Amino acid sequence: MLYRSHPWHGLSLGSGAPQSVNCYIEIVPTDTVKYELDKETGILKVDRPQKYSSLCPSLYGLLPKTYAGDEVAKYCMQKTGRKGLVGDGDPLDICVLTEKVIVHGDIIVKAIPIGGFRLLDGNEVDDKLIAVLEDDLVYGEMSDIKDCPHGFIERLRHYFLTYKDVPKDGSKDASERHSSQVEITHIYGRDEAREIITLGGLDYQKLISEQGF
Repeated sequence: MLYRSHPWHGLSLGSGAPQSVNCYIEIVPTDTVKYELDKETGILKVDRPQKYSSLCPSLYGLLPKTYAGDEVAKYCMQKTGRKGLVGDGDPLDICVLTEKVIVHGDIIVKAIPIGGFRLLDGNEVDDKLIAVLEDDLVYGEMSDIKDCPHGFIERLRHYFLTYKDVPKDGSKDASERHSSQVEITHIYGRDEAREIITLGGLDYQKLISEQGF
């Protein structure tokens, strides 16, 4: 091949999906810069420096050939009873738990989904799937979110609820914050995670049929 495959469009989700999936990792826990896949080029780019002490406690990235569109939003509305929700228009996000120290992103790992957070950012559906690195010595035997230590799930939850918050400009009171509209309505298990991955695949197929890539 003369050119590297695009991580979103060129990489397979995996023959075992949704039980086992390929993940493209953008961020690792030591990153003090938020990296993000550039959708047009497929190159990892700097989205923004982390100005405050928000470090993602897991590997974090996306699922190839998935998309948060109409089907993902419809499923969320069914589960929450909310109306007027839309997908965030990005590939599905995934956190991958491992006891190994992985020092940089822009890599592919195989992982087993065990659950996720039903996260809303305003009216946008932005699920954060949770998986374990396949064959990981510590996390690899976990098959559902209930198997994961409660403290670690709370750590992840706190990260996603606060990483967009910044202190008010010029404020002397650090407790005064601009609060984002991010909320986590549910923490769900393996079966729902698999359903969302399947729906994200359907949304992706609809996206490429309408826009072409």
